[in-house]
Amino acid sequence: MSEPAASRTAPAPGFLRTLREDLAAARAHDPAARGDVENALVYSGLHAIWFHRLDHRLWQAGGARRSLARVLSQFARFLTGIEIHPGAQIGRRFFIDHGMGVVIGETADIGDDCMLYHGVTLGGVSMAQVKRHPTLEDGVTVGAGAKILGPVTVGEGSAVGANAVVTKDQPAHSVIVGIPAKARPMAEAAPEELSETFFVDPAIYI
Repeated sequence: MSEPAASRTAPAPGFLRTLREDLAAARAHDPAARGDVENALVYSGLHAIWFHRLDHRLWQAGGARRSLARVLSQFARFLTGIEIHPGAQIGRRFFIDHGMGVVIGETADIGDDCMLYHGVTLGGVSMAQVKRHPTLEDGVTVGAGAKILGPVTVGEGSAVGANAVVTKDQPAHSVIVGIPAKARPMAEAAPEELSETFFVDPAIYI
């Protein structure tokens, strides 16, 4: 099981390298992607991620900069329809496809190579100042409209199906669907299901 982003000790790449990785992730995950320049101009998911990467640095600096981070995050929400709290930990090569209606809470922890579709909520279920939002380990894909609520962990390499509601920890390398969500091992899927299509849209499992 991989470590969540917040616990990694490896040094983070430079800011410009991180942006280039995000662009590469967009190309890798979206067959409609036409080129880095166009993607940088028109992909609201990329814009939201890049705002967050700046906001998160301000948040980590503490003090009055946290207020500035919150203002910038709300400006990003106005521009993109995507709300990411500046306190959220987000790893490398993250991609949000379409993006409208995505909400990522303050203590959410997202690993490397994760992808969210539109309407996804990584929400909290507590008013206490504790870890109250989900952890997505490396390589998790979350389908459109899915809700992952509370300090639960979705194991690495898993796919959460469209409109699933997840309120409990989920194992690695699983397909997670339903309300309430239930997991089954990815190894039980038919070989034709484990195609490139799986990584593009986990809704095929519903």
